[in-house]
Amino acid sequence: MITFKKLTWKNFLSTGNNETTVYLNKDSATLVVGSNGAGKSTMLDALSFALFGKPHRSINKPQLVNSINNKHCLTTVEFTVGNIEYKIIRGIKPNVFEVYQNGKLLNQESHSRDYQKIIEQNILKLNHKSFHQVVVLGSSNFIPFMQLPSHQRRNVIEDLLDIGIFTKINGVLKDKTMDLRHKMDETDNKLNILKETIKLQTSHISELKKIDSTQEEKRTNEISSINEEISVLEGSNLELQREYDLNYKTTVEDHEKELNNKTSHTVEISNLKRNMDDVVKESKFYEKNDHCPTCSQNISAELKTSKNEECKNKAKSLNLGYTITKDKLKASESKVNKLYSQIVHLNEVNNSIRQNEARINILKNRIDALSKNVDVQDTTEAELKLAADKEKSLKLLDIKFEQTTLSSYFDAIGELLRDTGIKTKVIRQYLPIMNKLINQYLQVLDFFVLFHLDDSFNETIKSRHRDEFTYSSFSEGEKQRIDLSLLFSWRKIARMKNSANTNLLILDETFDSSMDADGVDNLIKILNTLGKETNVFIISHKQDLLEGKFPMKIEFEKIKNFSEVKK
Repeated sequence: MITFKKLTWKNFLSTGNNETTVYLNKDSATLVVGSNGAGKSTMLDALSFALFGKPHRSINKPQLVNSINNKHCLTTVEFTVGNIEYKIIRGIKPNVFEVYQNGKLLNQESHSRDYQKIIEQNILKLNHKSFHQVVVLGSSNFIPFMQLPSHQRRNVIEDLLDIGIFTKINGVLKDKTMDLRHKMDETDNKLNILKETIKLQTSHISELKKIDSTQEEKRTNEISSINEEISVLEGSNLELQREYDLNYKTTVEDHEKELNNKTSHTVEISNLKRNMDDVVKESKFYEKNDHCPTCSQNISAELKTSKNEECKNKAKSLNLGYTITKDKLKASESKVNKLYSQIVHLNEVNNSIRQNEARINILKNRIDALSKNVDVQDTTEAELKLAADKEKSLKLLDIKFEQTTLSSYFDAIGELLRDTGIKTKVIRQYLPIMNKLINQYLQVLDFFVLFHLDDSFNETIKSRHRDEFTYSSFSEGEKQRIDLSLLFSWRKIARMKNSANTNLLILDETFDSSMDADGVDNLIKILNTLGKETNVFIISHKQDLLEGKFPMKIEFEKIKNFSEVKK
């Protein structure tokens, strides 16, 4: 379990040089109040920045530094995972990024991105998106689970169920499979060369046994013929070696470079598709809405026309970019295939060189034998070498069998580690529990629908009359009840798995939205059932409504343009 204990920050957003400290595990529930702009949500941004290097809200990193002091921006969070104490210090101007484990600074030789990966994968076992699905429900720039694309929904669930490790294992397996395939190719090449050598040796021994001491002229002629063949083979090898040396290294480098280009174009296409989806969403929003759902202000026809025109231009630009990038991807794929064919050809050239060398050695041995008037008794050495090569061949066949067996194991494990394999099986086991919890919380919140997530994380919502709905078809207040039910369900699942389980829960202006009085009471009922290990922070500007409903209160105020905790 992750137990957050203490959060401090200074020169962060509207907070000045006087350090602000919030104890995160002191009280079961804390009301955080203050006027607009007083700095209530700053603690949420400070926590997110300390843990993940980016705030909760969409704020550029340079803007996080207090604009008056303009330096020494610093955030610190202290927490435990089991019995291990952690402290993360992160700052700007100067840049600071330190992680302490039981008071000892962790190795900082790694790149900052690797350092962050250690925090997310080895310590928290949560990324930024999953953290905000389990710990935070807010109104500012928070994307609820139901508004995430299906692959991101899957990532959240995988983090909750501790099955993201299978993705990492699959990555390692792919690297090992690639390495094994290279070794198998190498074994095949050795076997082919050895097979040819044995064939030549067998023929050579057979010929040696036919040589008669009286066939001097025949041996002389044969030696001359062999020398000619050797000369041809050596000349051929010279040309082949020149071709190989000239082209192999650059061809392999070009192939790797073009593979990277292909990957880059693929990623760019994915990003363009996602941006196009966003533009379509924005366009549909202005088509369907005459009032802002957040502030209820009218959306003028001029603004709608302007936004729709802006969306059309964005779409046109993105479509153009998509077409161009797709063409680039096709070109890269063509180059990759061409370069791969060249590599295969050059490997064949290299094999030909080795086979020619083997043939030359056999022919030279033949010349030596002929020059020494080799008779039947002189075949012993050649036969011993033949026997040794046959033994090598048998050992290589054993290695090939082991490699083939291992490859089949890798293939079987790979099938299990696919998204459709063991991960889906685990998810299907937990889906009934998830759906049951979600529906239980919906009922507590007086929202009587039947909510169902399938193993692709698409929702089916049915009313009492069995009418089917989707998340987007509900009002903002109804959506909020669904978001709350999912949040509490994910926390309960996390507690079952003891992976993303944490004491901290932050509700940012959740009580300030379209929730009615009954909804407020029902939500407080749920909060009261979370247990003593949970520490809830309720950020709100409706102090009058919530005063006295929680054991602790923190009030932020602005003093001389600096945000402070009211004493």
